[in-house]
Amino acid sequence: MLRTTSSTKKRKILALAVLPAVVLPVLAGCSDPGASAAQPESGAAKNGVVYNTSVEQNRIRGEKDAAAASAVPEAIAKDGKLTVATTAGSIPLSFHATDDKTPIGVEVDIAQLVADKLGLELDLQVTSWENWPLKTQSGDFEAVFSNVGINAARVKLFDFSTYRAAYMGFEAKKSSTYDIKGSDDISGLKISVGSGTNQEKILLAWNKELEAKGKAPATLQYYSSDADTILALSSGRTDLNLAPYPSVTYRENTRDDLKVVGKVNAGWPAETLVAATTLKGNGLAPAITDALNSTIKDGSYGKVLERWGLSEEAIPESKTVTEATFGTGK
Repeated sequence: MLRTTSSTKKRKILALAVLPAVVLPVLAGCSDPGASAAQPESGAAKNGVVYNTSVEQNRIRGEKDAAAASAVPEAIAKDGKLTVATTAGSIPLSFHATDDKTPIGVEVDIAQLVADKLGLELDLQVTSWENWPLKTQSGDFEAVFSNVGINAARVKLFDFSTYRAAYMGFEAKKSSTYDIKGSDDISGLKISVGSGTNQEKILLAWNKELEAKGKAPATLQYYSSDADTILALSSGRTDLNLAPYPSVTYRENTRDDLKVVGKVNAGWPAETLVAATTLKGNGLAPAITDALNSTIKDGSYGKVLERWGLSEEAIPESKTVTEATFGTGK
């Protein structure tokens, strides 16, 4: 999962907010978690992963890393908690367990590891995609783990600690013959996408390319939930859906009617990564980066990604990205 007076300012921040899958293209993130997703049946999926969607997660846990813990700003460490926001709307990223209220998923597991490494209790808060930017700026949330992709608009408001590759996937009915590699391949098609997301930003840019060539652009369609989106796709009302790659591959591996027909970096035409998101300049990002690198080093990070079938999205090192370092490769 990528809108002034006091109202103006609020709308401006909201616009920046809508991303990793939904509202301002410039801030668009990587996913629009947002709607409830179907739960898998018991047993191993086609990729061999047994997805645990129960309340009893038996999470992989980490040991406190003294160096990382000492880097947490006192204002954040004093209550002994790390308050983390997630959107709980997209399997296997962040979603509700079988009780329909307990947030679980790879984002939650990584947040738990980071809290463990920092010697803090994880205080997990479920919020909407539209609300996390404002609430992070207000101090309600200390970090966001919800498939947020780094982009030029977001680094003006937040600092980041990278932890996963960021890709979007095109999915279609299994009977289709689509092979999506670029703008030419979507000409004239109906595609569902989250409003204000990175994926919407990509499709709008591809449509401009098509129009410049005199070709028919794709028709973008918007739905309020994952359930409505997938129903439209499976029933033939749309030709394609563009969503976070982990979610489309999950559906490919747990359903018989859908398949992945294309993959694009969430930062197209450049590249980006998924990252923990913190308030710009508050000093927390470097501590989270240290914690993530500690999990990479001790192997717990790899085990979490493997648990959710996302090993191919692993990165070798976490880095802190700020407005000053964005785009520099540092």
